[in-house]
Amino acid sequence: MHVHILGICGTFMGGLAILARQLGHEVTGSDQNVYPPMSTQLEEQGIALMSGYAASNLDRRPDLVVVGNAISRGNSEMEAVMNAGLPYVSGPEWLYDQVLRSSWVLAVAGTHGKTTTSSMLAWILEQGGLEPGFLIGGVPLNFGISARRGGGRYFVVEADEYDTAFFDKRSKFVHYRPRTAILNNLEFDHADIFPDLAAIQRQFHHLVRTVPGHGLIIAPNWEPALDEVLQLGSWTPVEHTTREHSGQPATWAYHLLAADGSRFQVIHDGQPAGIVDWGLSGLHNVHNGLAAIAAAHHVGLFPERSAEALCKFRNVRRRLEVKAEIDGITLYDDFAHHPTAIASTLEGLRARVGRARIIAVLEPRSNTMRMGVHADALGGSLASADLACLYQAPDLGWDVARALSGHPHASVCDSLEAIVDWLLATATAGDHILFMSNGSFGGIHQRAAERLRARTVA
Repeated sequence: MHVHILGICGTFMGGLAILARQLGHEVTGSDQNVYPPMSTQLEEQGIALMSGYAASNLDRRPDLVVVGNAISRGNSEMEAVMNAGLPYVSGPEWLYDQVLRSSWVLAVAGTHGKTTTSSMLAWILEQGGLEPGFLIGGVPLNFGISARRGGGRYFVVEADEYDTAFFDKRSKFVHYRPRTAILNNLEFDHADIFPDLAAIQRQFHHLVRTVPGHGLIIAPNWEPALDEVLQLGSWTPVEHTTREHSGQPATWAYHLLAADGSRFQVIHDGQPAGIVDWGLSGLHNVHNGLAAIAAAHHVGLFPERSAEALCKFRNVRRRLEVKAEIDGITLYDDFAHHPTAIASTLEGLRARVGRARIIAVLEPRSNTMRMGVHADALGGSLASADLACLYQAPDLGWDVARALSGHPHASVCDSLEAIVDWLLATATAGDHILFMSNGSFGGIHQRAAERLRARTVA
């Protein structure tokens, strides 16, 4: 079968393309912007890419068109699909029909940590000999690819609450019908499609309603927004995770053996059940790891074995990823889309580097950030950084300076060159520079690295 994918270079749709290729289909696809790393990953899989949307991309009349949620009515290629009467489906619908229907689905949902937790869970299952398939919105370094069909009955999917397609406005995860569901956390996000938190909670409850009675839901006991979702009705057993010393009953807990979260003991039903000693830091990663261990236990893996697997976990690209170390200055790249995630990442880095100076460089790029919804929380989210610089993009539409009242040492730059100039004038040996954006940030990491190297040579 010839499958053609509209919006193929998005992380989700690119993952679908890889799965379709592994299932033996001929796969082509188009996108407005075809660029690495997704374009490289797809081309390595033998997938033909077309840059830009056009009716001519359909000249070979594919057997099925899979439509990404970035595609809307008026798109020239989508209009041609409809006018020609070609069969088309959404990405989540195709995923369920072709892959998930015959699998034990383990879904990871939540505002934060979906990619990391999904990657941890897939790695635990892999180390447990279960050969899982997976579709993840990032590239787990342990696998080097964002999706694979796998060789067993288990499939791990990052369960996104964003809408499905222009013709199906339900959240993507409603299609997945998991047997094991992790609900990591829940805050207001995606202001471009959700009017308020209650609207997101409604979609999360739709997900809860799809988990069978013999399945399992894993949720933290400190998230009131998730408590409210479950109180709307749940027909599935729930196992809770808890924070250290919370005093609240829970099936899963942890005991920190290192203050930065780089070493912790897993507690299951009040008993020690393995130690995780890994290269990650931050309590958010401890919470992610604990949820992944709980989900793996549901498919039969003992927590001690899962903890051993996480000791070998290498994280995901763009999750506090070290990009360069130059003249005693360390440069990091991190995917950032929400003040809570920004704060958690900076707190984790602070726990790792102690009193060393942290310089945070942030591009407010997500749809919600571009709307200014989280502006009042941004300054406070940068509290763990000694210095901060926010990028005032020309088309941002609101003044980022108003977001800095919560941080005493923050600057604003209106160009990438100005940011690099500021860093060159500011950074000294021992500093940690953290670039945060949910996009490429104009390749600022490379620009800064090149300038710092040139300064060292001079």
